[in-house]
Amino acid sequence: MTKPLGHKAYGSIPHLPNSRLGRGDHHCHEGQSNICCIKKRDKHDTIIVTEKLDGSCVSVAKIDDKIFALGRAGYPIETSPYEHLRNFSDFVKKNKERFYDSLENNQRFVGEWMNVATGTLYELKHEPFVIFDLITEQKRHTFKEMLLKSGMGDFVTPHIISYGDSISVEDALNKLGSFGKHGATEIIEGAVWRVERKNKFDFLAKYVRHEKIDGKYLPNLHNNTDYTFNINLEKYI
Repeated sequence: MTKPLGHKAYGSIPHLPNSRLGRGDHHCHEGQSNICCIKKRDKHDTIIVTEKLDGSCVSVAKIDDKIFALGRAGYPIETSPYEHLRNFSDFVKKNKERFYDSLENNQRFVGEWMNVATGTLYELKHEPFVIFDLITEQKRHTFKEMLLKSGMGDFVTPHIISYGDSISVEDALNKLGSFGKHGATEIIEGAVWRVERKNKFDFLAKYVRHEKIDGKYLPNLHNNTDYTFNINLEKYI
């Protein structure tokens, strides 16, 4: 099976100190943590902190004027063995024009597909795809560029907790509140720190609370009898 991009659609984000690590996860460098949470290097740093959403990482790419729905590993999502991921392909087909008009060739949106509960229950008030990154080939764009492109298609983006200066994990989570801004009915997973320097992407880091259990609502991982759907999918696919 080939990957339309020729590589993975998205990699992993390092964790801040004291963040809960999952299998294969790793912490960011101490210096990066200090920039995120204590003090930025100088006026050329911009730190954007957003709510971390709990779904499945997926991507939509425009290649040779064609739209592809992809899983995190870069394979076409319709080949996934999991129904809730294959549903993303239906969503992309229904919204093909929105994606086509928003993306340039060799660009892709990356986001969370939240059509089922994975580790956090939600009562979503918006469509189940939330974009958090814009990438051209291997280059990440700035947060503002991502917002601009997402806005062209009227797509949802994560709630912004803080924009500009460094902010501690405690202060960021206090500003966000226990249930965040996307309809969570359980305590939210955490937050993502995005550092840009001189109007270019620099690095990412995240914090995940220790109580989080990955995929606790997915039957293939924890022997649940069926999926817990967050929304009425018929509205979107």
